[in-house]
Amino acid sequence: MLKYKKYSLLEMFETNTYLVWDNDTLEGIVIDPAAPCESLKQEIISLNIKLTYIFNTHGHGDHIGGNEYFHKEFNCPIGIHTFDSEMLLNASLNLSSFMDFNVASPIAGLLFNDNYIFKLGQTTVEVFHTPGHTRGGIVIYSKPYLFTGDTIFYRSVGRTDLPGGDTKELTESIKKKIFTLPPDTIILPGHGPSSTIEKEISENPYV
Repeated sequence: MLKYKKYSLLEMFETNTYLVWDNDTLEGIVIDPAAPCESLKQEIISLNIKLTYIFNTHGHGDHIGGNEYFHKEFNCPIGIHTFDSEMLLNASLNLSSFMDFNVASPIAGLLFNDNYIFKLGQTTVEVFHTPGHTRGGIVIYSKPYLFTGDTIFYRSVGRTDLPGGDTKELTESIKKKIFTLPPDTIILPGHGPSSTIEKEISENPYV
């Protein structure tokens, strides 16, 4: 079974970064490291977590700013969808140059397509392609948790007015990839508080 901890990094954007690990084997991943963080590094060490991957739900600068730091500290590869992989290397493409800071990440060692399945210790984890906020947006699912990046939030959804955004695609992603999961699935988004699929089906005004 997975366990997780949430960290709010990069104060100006309050991006949610998640440390996720298999409780039996202590194999873990960091999802969307927004910035270098010494306290998160020390937490990984103190919990004896074997960090195996850094996963980015998409390529925007406020979700990849800590890639280089954790990649160097733990010597683990970065995973991102193929369509967003070039954003890692280019501050204009990842929009950090427009956010008053420039982010460049190491190249991805793992490129996702849709329905990628892997094992984190003894736990099965699935990656679903959910374009709409960016062309290569993904969500990461392991029952009962769904890490949604900027695809869907508590009573909101990701922006579609940025390069690569598409409102129709985002709506289809949510309806076909997210709302078809069990209603009690816990949504852990890239910004803001958690929710459940049941709540978002009945209360989200954007879908």
